[in-house]
Amino acid sequence: MSSTVAFIGLGHMGGPMAVNLVKAGHRVLGFDLVPESLATAAAAGVEPAASAVEAAREADVVITMLPAGRHVLGLYGEQGLPAAARPGTLFIDCSTIDVADARAAHEAVVAAGHRALDAPVSGGVVGAEAATLTFMAGGGADEFAAAEPLLDAMGKKAVHCGAAGAGQAAKICNNMILAISMIGVSEAFVLAESLGLDHQALYDVASTASGQCWALTVNCPVPGPVPTSPANREYRPGFAAPLMAKDLGLAANALHSGGVNAPLGLKAAEMYAAFAAADGADLDFSAIVRTLRPQNGNPA
Repeated sequence: MSSTVAFIGLGHMGGPMAVNLVKAGHRVLGFDLVPESLATAAAAGVEPAASAVEAAREADVVITMLPAGRHVLGLYGEQGLPAAARPGTLFIDCSTIDVADARAAHEAVVAAGHRALDAPVSGGVVGAEAATLTFMAGGGADEFAAAEPLLDAMGKKAVHCGAAGAGQAAKICNNMILAISMIGVSEAFVLAESLGLDHQALYDVASTASGQCWALTVNCPVPGPVPTSPANREYRPGFAAPLMAKDLGLAANALHSGGVNAPLGLKAAEMYAAFAAADGADLDFSAIVRTLRPQNGNPA
């Protein structure tokens, strides 16, 4: 059954996600503050709206994919999207934001007489384009069931993680694992270089042994072993280092507020924040390997 969807935020992630909904037979009303992003989506079948509020007025479902919590809360405020939407509209926020902000957005939507789900994604731009994203959802079981056909059109897996905010919690935990893994894999390759061990030889062993992980077998941080990894295209993202730094910042906030002892997570957050602010601003997060070589006497 097709739906009319308002899709707000048509950037590198939101644009392809909206287009995949069009391909699945849904009517998609889109809006983005960047005219070029709106034009690109429109060329692929998304109907451009004059504003986010205008899009929400006609929709059965409102999906937001925005940079930060302040943008989500700004649109979900008293005079924003919930006020414009028809009663009972399902709001799905796919942004990656702080758990507290996700819960505040949920409360604002419900208070206005609507339904809400936080559903951040994993899989990056490649996953958004190929409709292979993983969605981590927080909210009621009924809301998740209503959202599933749309999530299935944009991804390969959707997991109901619990109540409001649980999707965001799962996202920051997952990306903390990913960041720590990527740093560990990068350090291992740098150590291998210093010992005269070939990249391919280390990959052939670790990819089938106890060192196997996604950071190695899918997003390998050195050129050669995985031809499709960003390392083979000069570290063009992929999943950009500033986005990883943002997610780790959210994880660090949660660690501090919860009094959780996680030294590796905090160190990863520190490393990615520095990398994103310097040479990694336009690079894939796997390019963190470049920061390790000079420290260990190996060529950059």
